[in-house]
Amino acid sequence: MGIKKFKPTSPGRRWASGPAFDEITQTAPEKSLLRPRKQRAGRNNQGRITVRQRGGGAKRRIRTVDFKRDKFGIPARVATIEYDPGRSARIALLHYADGEKRYILAAEGLRVNDTVVSSREAVDIRVGNCMPLRHIPLGTQVHNLELTMGKGGQLVRSAGAAAQIMAKEGEYAQLRMPSGEVRRVRQDCLATVGVVGNAEHSLVTLGKAGRTRHLGRRPEVRGTVMTPRDHPHGGGEGKAPIGMAGPKTPWGKPTLGYKTRKNKRTNRFIVRRRGATRG
Repeated sequence: MGIKKFKPTSPGRRWASGPAFDEITQTAPEKSLLRPRKQRAGRNNQGRITVRQRGGGAKRRIRTVDFKRDKFGIPARVATIEYDPGRSARIALLHYADGEKRYILAAEGLRVNDTVVSSREAVDIRVGNCMPLRHIPLGTQVHNLELTMGKGGQLVRSAGAAAQIMAKEGEYAQLRMPSGEVRRVRQDCLATVGVVGNAEHSLVTLGKAGRTRHLGRRPEVRGTVMTPRDHPHGGGEGKAPIGMAGPKTPWGKPTLGYKTRKNKRTNRFIVRRRGATRG
């Protein structure tokens, strides 16, 4: 895997870079695991825009990825490593011994013809193997982490991400998340060994506005260049400060550092907050 830089044949190409796709072994996806993706453009089920600056973009199809890894005890061979337009990570096509095919997240170091297995019991600590946290040694890096047993992996799924098992006590294990947060997770929850692949994804420079539009992101306008009726930061002559104690959203709510977490029920599972200084 690597990043390739383009020749400056145009102003948009001068600073642009992109993935080299060295690890990709198959360009055509498995048809049985494809489904259409409906364009929603940031709208909810009522048709109202709930996420601004979304729309357009290249047409995509969804690859059905197996986050549950619930085919226990059946070995699978890695057939291909493929590109997924819907996520930053690469995906691996597994051919199970019983003939079934499934996609999983491709971990760093996972190669074609490797054998992986998912089990509720202890198995080899190898990249791509999936098992409960209680059977994974301390210090191991994992991804595709469950929060609720049987629900499937919800955390640590983007390119280059990994959580590290720090401690085990009682029914819970403590994991350090990519954000730096230390969180308690039940030891019966499944996790996959290894780091999510395509870690160079964050080094890609889009280079021009058009590549952003291809991703389905529309232009964003700064509040300071709007009028006072359109944004709290607007108005004034020239470059004016925002004129208040802290920045606000277009609707007057605090933003950029304002705490929005409301689920106090799960606070007891957080040992150390992200960004907290170590004492």
